[in-house]
Amino acid sequence: MLNLENVAQAYGRKQVLNNVSLALKAGEIGCLLGPSGCGKTTALRLVAGFETLQSGRILVGGEEVCGPNHSLPPEKRRLGLVFQDYALFPHLTVEANVGFGLSALSRAERDRRVGDMLRLVGLTREAGQFPHQLSGGQQQRVALARALAPKPRLLLLDEPFSNLDVELREKLSIEVRDILKHEGMTALLVTHDQHEAFAMADQVGVMHDGVIQQWGTPYDLYHRPRNRFVASFIGQGVLLPGVVMSAHQVKVELGLLQGVDAAECDGASCLGFGIGADVEVLIRPDDILHDDASPLQAEVERRAFRGADFLYTLRLPSGARVLTQVPSHHDHAIGEKIGIRLDVDHVVAFRRMPAGTPQANP
Repeated sequence: MLNLENVAQAYGRKQVLNNVSLALKAGEIGCLLGPSGCGKTTALRLVAGFETLQSGRILVGGEEVCGPNHSLPPEKRRLGLVFQDYALFPHLTVEANVGFGLSALSRAERDRRVGDMLRLVGLTREAGQFPHQLSGGQQQRVALARALAPKPRLLLLDEPFSNLDVELREKLSIEVRDILKHEGMTALLVTHDQHEAFAMADQVGVMHDGVIQQWGTPYDLYHRPRNRFVASFIGQGVLLPGVVMSAHQVKVELGLLQGVDAAECDGASCLGFGIGADVEVLIRPDDILHDDASPLQAEVERRAFRGADFLYTLRLPSGARVLTQVPSHHDHAIGEKIGIRLDVDHVVAFRRMPAGTPQANP
């Protein structure tokens, strides 16, 4: 339903997008995720037609909406848009806002479609109210209903929940995904919040310096990051020094890690590094378990209480630090030593970088 093919865009000497390509199937929800300035919003604006494409081409439903010598006006692209600030008309009721793009329908058809949309987003009772009478979450649902009402080919969402508090943001992102799946809608979301991306999207593209560093499922991004940037940007974790012992074994301070997959080892088998090669292994908080019976001890250096669990920063005998999630009834003081053991399902290793090399580089 959506294809970006070698899309490039620059402002003066600054290259904002560098040969970006992606594909979304009909009914899929995709997300461009990355820090401020990575190029994700520029990509969305190009799909919407708000900017003139410099290189490459974009297709929606198999139709080229912009290319080297062609650009379809935004209003002709049959896209739905949901903005960060909702962009509701303050002088129109909820019902009138939702029906704004349905002028081509008869009155009966329009009323039927508006009613369907209000039921879908759970705002039937608020039909006669004005935007200022609604909560932020309700306003966002009105914006979503308005975007879906004309039955667009593709829905674009630009940081749609950034104005909401954390709890509402998480709740609404799940609700919006359910609504889009109910409608069979193809959508592209732009956000800097990975929790939002993971809650909503089927496929996520992690962007950095105008390049999609990795395009894949949330599971793969977390457990099989392609490079150091993705490993550091997604989730929490540390890179622990290790030594290659065999094609599928890496030894770290915490023990011997088995089953290193070729695709998870810097694009080559660990044997390709050479036995004895220095590597860095990604260790997530869920890779380390609290075990009082374990002979391996680590000192609690920092702790963050998060309700159901603690996130402990642990100092190993070598001075290296790792993170672990521990149920909150295990309440340990800073300076206390606790037993830990490894439980790693996905071993991700990178060639060890020389001292002083920026870790964010791919």
